[in-house]
Amino acid sequence: MMGQQKNFISPIIHSTQYILHKSNVAQNITVTKDRLVNSDKVRNIGIIAHIDAGKTTTTERILFYTGRTYKIGDIDDGTTQMDWMEQERERGITIVSAATTTFWRDMRINIIDTPGHVDFTAEVERSLRVLDGAVMVFDAEEGVQSQSETVWRQADKYHVPRVCFINKMDKTGADFEATVKDIRDRLGANPIPVVYPIGAESSFVGVVDLLTRKALIWDKDDAGTQYTETDNIPSEVVDKVEEYRAQLVETICESDDKLLEKFLSGEEIPVDELKAALRKLTIAYKVVPIYAGTSLRNKGVQPVLDAIVDYLPSPVDLQVIKGVHPDTNEEIERKLSDDEILTGLAFKIQLDPHVGKLTYVRLYSGTMKAGSYVYNATKRSRERVGRILIMHANSREEIDVAHAGEIVGVIGPKDTGTGDSLTEEGHPIILEQITFPDPVISLAIEPKTKSDQEKLSYTLQRLSEEDPTFRVKVDHETGQTIISGMGELHLEILVDRMRREMGMDASVGRPQVAYKETISKNAEAEGKYIRQSGGRGQYGHCMLKVEPLGRGEGYKFVNAIKGASIPNEFIPSVQKGVIEAIEKGVLLGYPLTDIQVTLYDGSFHEVDSSDIAFKIAGSIALQEATKKADLALLEPIMKCEVVVGDEFMGTVIGDLSARRGRVLGQKKRGNVTVVDAEVPLAEMSGYATTIRSLTQGRGFFYMEPSHYDPVPRNLIEKMKSEKV
Repeated sequence: MMGQQKNFISPIIHSTQYILHKSNVAQNITVTKDRLVNSDKVRNIGIIAHIDAGKTTTTERILFYTGRTYKIGDIDDGTTQMDWMEQERERGITIVSAATTTFWRDMRINIIDTPGHVDFTAEVERSLRVLDGAVMVFDAEEGVQSQSETVWRQADKYHVPRVCFINKMDKTGADFEATVKDIRDRLGANPIPVVYPIGAESSFVGVVDLLTRKALIWDKDDAGTQYTETDNIPSEVVDKVEEYRAQLVETICESDDKLLEKFLSGEEIPVDELKAALRKLTIAYKVVPIYAGTSLRNKGVQPVLDAIVDYLPSPVDLQVIKGVHPDTNEEIERKLSDDEILTGLAFKIQLDPHVGKLTYVRLYSGTMKAGSYVYNATKRSRERVGRILIMHANSREEIDVAHAGEIVGVIGPKDTGTGDSLTEEGHPIILEQITFPDPVISLAIEPKTKSDQEKLSYTLQRLSEEDPTFRVKVDHETGQTIISGMGELHLEILVDRMRREMGMDASVGRPQVAYKETISKNAEAEGKYIRQSGGRGQYGHCMLKVEPLGRGEGYKFVNAIKGASIPNEFIPSVQKGVIEAIEKGVLLGYPLTDIQVTLYDGSFHEVDSSDIAFKIAGSIALQEATKKADLALLEPIMKCEVVVGDEFMGTVIGDLSARRGRVLGQKKRGNVTVVDAEVPLAEMSGYATTIRSLTQGRGFFYMEPSHYDPVPRNLIEKMKSEKV
């Protein structure tokens, strides 16, 4: 049978017309006809992966093939649509997640392209919280990498169904089957190839669709818009195609009694029935469909678009959203339809240079109208919805009404922050919160001139609203402003943004590791604050017990006062004093963590007792109790993956050991070896330069925060002497 050639720049649905300008500045996008489609024709998806696996390149190809952009964006040329920030284009990395809307096969696809770098993990976390499905991109040569595992776990946490795209099939060392095995072994998933690649490395030309048994071979056309669909499967892959198709059909049929009956009787099952059953399995996260291609060489992307439409869920497939009543903690369910009460989640705040504060909202149920008011159930306040925007990276289209299942930008809310639940007054609901990791690195920052101090405070406050992993505090002893984040790159880019976007030039100190203090055993102490200096005096007296909590549990305060040894109005003051002492630390001035503080007794004076006296007493008691509780210092430990040639492996392992590292294992990957280790962050300063010099420029590494561990006693003594 002759191959049928297809031109694959799909026309956008006939009644939708985009008017695009060719500049990269913010622009209006006009849409005629109802831009709306039914909720079952919407897909809210994210593109997630390890850094450099090809997320942004894949997204750019998707935008091009769906007719969203008039030319393919290129990372190296700095012409990508989704990486629109200056820093992203200069560095060739994604920093902020960018949202866009496009159409494929009459389906509306809302896409969020997320960063791969671990310093921007918050962007991935909050995007996955509001997405219905995801496309996970893997490098065909590297397989499953460290950050692949991290984002996979994040997707698991929010129960996000996904399809996998094994990218870079044209790369030297590309191995489709090894990557599928890696996904099964390292991620504990059930991968199920839906296509099989034709060739690999320089001979990669296309894929075979296993369900239809058709070969899709891309022509020499540079843009990848032309491909040939043929029944003539290349002889070298025929056996593999039949083997993988048999596995695919068997897996699908096992999930459906009717299909199983047909399968066992040897009946040929129609492709549309197999697709419908595979869709159910994917949405239930029982299988993960696997695709292959090379985004950079424009091959294999269109089948992934079909997979998004065919197998990833629409808002309708999810049926209900669950939350709790803020006062009663009673569970509430709302159907994902326009007829329900408004329910939305603010998942991202962006400081837009053109419109000010922009709040990204995922609307789960009901409708939101421009010019109306919504109720922020988290902050218990009313917020005005001034304007509603559909986003395309930093471009926008204004709409009057947002419907259930949509992801929109809202201008107007002043107090709404990341993770806040929006609803109607009188019908509050709190949706599942988004959790973010603690910062691991800090540095001091100060304005170049004293007159800029107020401007610096305002700028830092705006950035911390936008980024939940960016923290700001003032060290009252030194008067310094300390900023904390997820890594050196994270803080470097934030300082750069302050300079470029907000005109705030600041001086920064050297990065410092974010240590924490904790206790190792139970202890008790009392805090007494008595001052008598003529007239009314001050009297505060409390007794506290401290107990260690499990690693990562933070801080808990328990009020165990019986009777009236301390009046109720003074208990919050004791707690304030405790929190103040916890933030200051006791051992070396780092905040205390993993500690439970119980207030169990005390006394008061009818005349002299005051809030300030009990606050000071609480602070004194906490310091005294922790000194008796065997204080320890905790440091952030990094999960580190070093990729080196065999000839340098001994040198690299020796260097990691010298940095107090613990080597967990080694594995071969093509011509190189990957060394997995856990190393204290304090020892990794300047490691990028070191690894280059140790391996003649050929080694590289990746690291991400793992956990906190106690610092050895001899190092604590050394740090104490340095601080004196």
